[in-house]
Amino acid sequence: MSYPHAVALHAPDGTSLQAYTAFPAGPGPHPGIILLQEAFGVNGHIRNVADRLAAAGYVVIAPELFHRSAAPGLEIPYSDFPSAAPHFQAITPEGLTADLQAAHAWLQAQDNVTDKIGSIGFCLGGRVSFLANAVLPLAAAVSYYGGGTQHLKNRATDLHAPHLFFWGGLDQHISKAHITEVTEAIDAAGKPYINTVISYADHGFHCDERPSYHPQAAAEAWAMTLTFFQEKLG
Repeated sequence: MSYPHAVALHAPDGTSLQAYTAFPAGPGPHPGIILLQEAFGVNGHIRNVADRLAAAGYVVIAPELFHRSAAPGLEIPYSDFPSAAPHFQAITPEGLTADLQAAHAWLQAQDNVTDKIGSIGFCLGGRVSFLANAVLPLAAAVSYYGGGTQHLKNRATDLHAPHLFFWGGLDQHISKAHITEVTEAIDAAGKPYINTVISYADHGFHCDERPSYHPQAAAEAWAMTLTFFQEKLG
């Protein structure tokens, strides 16, 4: 399956992947953002987030991170995590780094994109956004409920940009201990970050297609995200 505004990327490891893109209405130049999917693909929700970021003035690219194990355009229902598991388990930091480099190179090649590029990711993508900040010369990075980020804590010394984290206080998937592992590693590395725990929100609170959607928490986190990007990328 393909969707409007899809582009083909060629990663440094020799693989090819599809990505969704979204552009602001004005001529620019605009800052760029790499948008990183949940475990369910570059689905309607992720494309909607891309469109919202474009409306806010950013050129956005959302690469398909499961392209090594899935056909282009994979979308998995939120109710069917077992179908996502094999793809989720097949990704590697090396493969993700190649995908991130491909998305970053695409943004750099656009005439209307400034040298200010950021990343944002949700769920799986929250973890990948942390990796992006370590492997790319970003100006800002945001992670929403990035489960497993503690497994990348040794990359904290490599972070290029201020990082904004959102976590749900009711999230049963991500423990407070795991969050602490991440923040303590960044503290030890002396890197700048903002750590935001929304006590009344659950995992996936930003996604209006998930049962855990929390409109108030989503609106609050999104307003903070746009302010953060405006300050760091604008």
